[in-house]
Amino acid sequence: MKKSVATAILIGVIGLSAASAQSPKPGGTVYVALTPEPPMLMQGLNQNGPTNMVAGNIYESLLRYDEKLNPQPSLAKSWETSADGKVYTFKLQEGVTWHDGKPFSADDVVFSLDKFLREVHPRWRPIVNGQVDKIEKVDDLTVRITLKQPFGPLLLSQEVASAPIVPKHIYEGTDYRTNPMNNTPIGTGPFKFAEWKKGSYIRLVKNPDYWQKGKPYLDEIYWEIIPDASSRAIAYETGKIDVLTGGSVDIYDIARLSKLPNSCATTKGWEMFAPHAWLTPNIARGGPLANKQFRQGMMFALDRDLAKDVVWSGLGKIATGPISSKTRFYSADVPKYTYDVAKAKELIKASGYKGEPIKLLALPYGEVWNRWAEAVKQNLTEAGINIDIETTDVPGWTQKASNGEFDLTFNYLYQLGDPAIGVARSYISTNIVKGNPFGNQGGYVNPEVDKLFADASIAPSDAARQELYTKVQQLLADEVPVLWQLEMDFTTIYRCNVKNLVSTAIGVNDGFRDAWKE
Repeated sequence: MKKSVATAILIGVIGLSAASAQSPKPGGTVYVALTPEPPMLMQGLNQNGPTNMVAGNIYESLLRYDEKLNPQPSLAKSWETSADGKVYTFKLQEGVTWHDGKPFSADDVVFSLDKFLREVHPRWRPIVNGQVDKIEKVDDLTVRITLKQPFGPLLLSQEVASAPIVPKHIYEGTDYRTNPMNNTPIGTGPFKFAEWKKGSYIRLVKNPDYWQKGKPYLDEIYWEIIPDASSRAIAYETGKIDVLTGGSVDIYDIARLSKLPNSCATTKGWEMFAPHAWLTPNIARGGPLANKQFRQGMMFALDRDLAKDVVWSGLGKIATGPISSKTRFYSADVPKYTYDVAKAKELIKASGYKGEPIKLLALPYGEVWNRWAEAVKQNLTEAGINIDIETTDVPGWTQKASNGEFDLTFNYLYQLGDPAIGVARSYISTNIVKGNPFGNQGGYVNPEVDKLFADASIAPSDAARQELYTKVQQLLADEVPVLWQLEMDFTTIYRCNVKNLVSTAIGVNDGFRDAWKE
């Protein structure tokens, strides 16, 4: 199976190269599998994977990124950095309008980055609070960001899910979270929100006034909400679906579906994300999960090879700590946890555990996650832990995970090119904020960890940053504030006549601007 998947992916990559040589043709509708149904499409307020897949084609940020994570123009047509590395000046595109016809300007950028996202966004909040001195409008088409000290990752922080620009005229002076326009999102992007038939589909239509003339090429995108993986696979086989997004079908179906006529497949489009899967213990609740020995025992109890090879059919790599091996400043020089039930039992007993019940809140992202929850339950039960699985839907999971209403839960987070952007947020104490499940969800507090992440983000050289990030990886691998599982790989399967679908480091999340259908 592994060889077949690799072969199919290679064919898909060849297909991508061939597509780039052809002339795009306007028109057409593309049908995309979406799983699960997102809780909302207001991208600044919600960071669920399905939200980002759809909303990344409605909203835009200052920059886009190629597969090497080099910044590319988006709402910013150009930018420059001062000699001391503390001032970034962004020149904005001309002639941009919001989907409701109102003009876009520097006022929207300043409002989004300095007010809206500072309040609600778990990734931008620690960056703007820790690194930014001021964000100011120079003129209607120029924005200046002045930093407290040089912060190299700033240009990587402007990805559309991390820093979506939202309309000031709709959100200023309102309660952002309850604004009625959250249900009908207004962006500047290539596609406009048209319709959401709950439980069935979300329809986006071409933005005829898009600032990049001639784009988008497609007329419509239907994001089809199909409840289970086997039904999504059948929908692709029968021609109802053109695109199976990463994770939308069972792992064991990938090789078979990739070899169907007019099928291409690729693992490209995840370079920015480098998704990292783990189990979050609610340390803030106290009890056994707040005990380091107990958490270490859980790590030894988990058969992560089984999870990788059986549950995920060999796709992915066992994670060793908080930073993915696909991300800058990774270090393998950390305490290691092999599958060792005897060692697990020894540590769990030494922790003083007395059989208190623990509930595992499953991630409602499809059958593969259900199987993984069952495997974890079996592993932990064998180590003597009294554990049960709790299930819910996506809004229910989001609410429970956001508000600390869980003992233990699955999650997977994006690394976003640099530990200062995608990693620190999960461990620093200043990012323990209710209302979003993608910050420091378990309530872990360690002042030394806070300091190491802070110092590493502003260290003057890559060598100095590496030294500090190695130390924090070693410390966290000993403390295990989360139980790291896998560095995940996702495959996008699509009709070969859907061209140029994956053209950036976030794939389908912003790829429909350039996609076209032959």
